[in-house]
Amino acid sequence: MKKLFAALAMASALIAAPAMAQDSPAKIALIHGLSGSPLEAYSKQTHTGFEMGLEYATKGTNTIKGRKIELVKKDSQFKPDVARALLAEAYADEDVVLAVGDTSSGVTMSLLPVAAENEKILVVEPAVADGLTGKDSNRFVFKTSRNSSMDMQAQALALKPDDKLYVATLAQDYAFGRDGVGAFKAALEGTGAHLVHEEYVPQQTTDFTAPVERLFNALKDQPGRKVIVIYVAGIDGMTPLVNANPGRYGIELSTGGNILPAMAAYKQVPGMEGAIYYYYDAPKNPVNDWFVAEHQKRFNSPPDFFTAGGFSAAMAIAKALETASDWETETLIKTMEGMSFDTPKGTMTFRPEDHQAMQSMYHFKIKVDPAVAWAIPELVREIKPEEMKIPVGRNNQQ
Repeated sequence: MKKLFAALAMASALIAAPAMAQDSPAKIALIHGLSGSPLEAYSKQTHTGFEMGLEYATKGTNTIKGRKIELVKKDSQFKPDVARALLAEAYADEDVVLAVGDTSSGVTMSLLPVAAENEKILVVEPAVADGLTGKDSNRFVFKTSRNSSMDMQAQALALKPDDKLYVATLAQDYAFGRDGVGAFKAALEGTGAHLVHEEYVPQQTTDFTAPVERLFNALKDQPGRKVIVIYVAGIDGMTPLVNANPGRYGIELSTGGNILPAMAAYKQVPGMEGAIYYYYDAPKNPVNDWFVAEHQKRFNSPPDFFTAGGFSAAMAIAKALETASDWETETLIKTMEGMSFDTPKGTMTFRPEDHQAMQSMYHFKIKVDPAVAWAIPELVREIKPEEMKIPVGRNNQQ
């Protein structure tokens, strides 16, 4: 009889084990630099947005298919070696379903092989560089953040390029900056516009004296419309150029959007046109309506540039987990390829070929309101994904 009871107990334990595993929380790792760089504000916005997006997608339960979603947050310190170790630990030791990261494009590039080695999904948010879905990427990587080509295709459309346009670029000397300028050059091809100079500065430079002089010298004697396009992150590239008085040479400035505190510097250039990934007043849809109202209520401010990105990543992941028949990596990959999902910007779709989320951008014109702390990127028009010729980064068989 004792042997019978023991056998029954063992059988019950074996039956209960899978059920207990299904009842346990499902973990998602957020690998972002939270210290050690001016870009840490971007990471913190991403985390806030991710939590709000998960809340919205699950109607406040943070539960999908009966399992609570647990977020595991890790600080990569903006160091590639630290980020790689943390991601490997999350995949292997903490058995996360998937991971999200990182903020710096350079750091995120180092994470791509870790996803492949562990055969688990990495959702890239908010890093931007085209290379993140390029030849060095792999089938385990999905990207909800926009890419450099979207930034620069939209920027070129906002400038209305023709053979009378002469442009010089100012960018940082790492993956984000160089991919951005490369994408801008591609966007100008066939328009007749002239890119006369590329200027690259250290990632956290503070002295713009020599770069500004080289930019002015490259443009000042050109015969047509002259524009410096700024493509930097985490530093103020606008003020040094404004202080050098480009107007004396008939030179205009143009740049993309940024977080709201950084856009205070844009008050110096009323009427400037450019393209932005997200500004809370631009999209008109129910998701954004909820997002803006809730963020204002909770934080006494509207959602910012990277908060929207975190929200979008959470919406994509929630849709995948809700839709997939199981949460094995291969099932999730098949579910996510070609998948469309709602975001504060409207519908995004993961392109099957390289897993880049195709999305709209926004052409703006700067308006200055003394009652608002930042310059307002007033909407000119929405630039739809199909208007931009975004190159395919890699073949999905890689």
